[in-house]
Amino acid sequence: MFRVCPTDRFRAVLAIVVLGGLTACGPAVLPGEGVIEDPTEDANRAMYDFNVAVDRALVRPVSQGYGTVVPEPVRNGVRNFSSNLDQPLMVVNDVLQLQFADAFQNTFRFLVNSTFGLAGLLDPATDMGIYAADTDFGETMHVWGVSEGGYVVLPILGPSTSRDTVGLIVDAAMNPTRLAFSTPESDYVTGTNVGDALDTRYRYTNEVDRLYYESVDGYSQARSLYLQNRRYELRGSAQAEYFDPYSDPYSDPYEDPYAN
Repeated sequence: MFRVCPTDRFRAVLAIVVLGGLTACGPAVLPGEGVIEDPTEDANRAMYDFNVAVDRALVRPVSQGYGTVVPEPVRNGVRNFSSNLDQPLMVVNDVLQLQFADAFQNTFRFLVNSTFGLAGLLDPATDMGIYAADTDFGETMHVWGVSEGGYVVLPILGPSTSRDTVGLIVDAAMNPTRLAFSTPESDYVTGTNVGDALDTRYRYTNEVDRLYYESVDGYSQARSLYLQNRRYELRGSAQAEYFDPYSDPYSDPYEDPYAN
């Protein structure tokens, strides 16, 4: 099978980066609250139904088995390892956004967890107060002035936008840690990502089940949750709550968490 070498992939991504930089004109203006661009709603709803069917038949039962059989410390180690592999990619996006303080923070976090954290299996950086400054190429394009585009539902991955879908592809192509691995090591990396996803599905079983199987219109609810929280994230609001597709859609945002 024809396979593009990592160098060629990196050059292609670099060309995209250069072209994007040439057309940069400042952060894109985000749509107002409640504004939804969903020109392919029929196709998106069909994909949403497909994802629910896959979840019911495969993802949910496998995640339950994974969460039940694999001890929690092992699952935490897999999650930490997978997260640590994404830190260099965040550094690349920080630099492209000219966010050099965040680039330093993510670099330092990666070095700490890769050494004292036993290649990322542990997370001493968080205990030291060195948190991940999460970012991605979708945010990079937003900073460059690329508009949000229409709402999109991706197979298995779920809610996205046209811009964020391109961002996912570019992130996958230019992730430094993944470019550094070849077969079979790259397969191990993929395995940790799958394990992390299954663990997330297991930990948020009740919330996902409510959205998928108990909501009157789970599609509209998932769309609103994603767009609202993604836009808050890109605005850099100090009050923003980052979108979690597994958060409880029925929770009261004003509820006192310490109330009995």
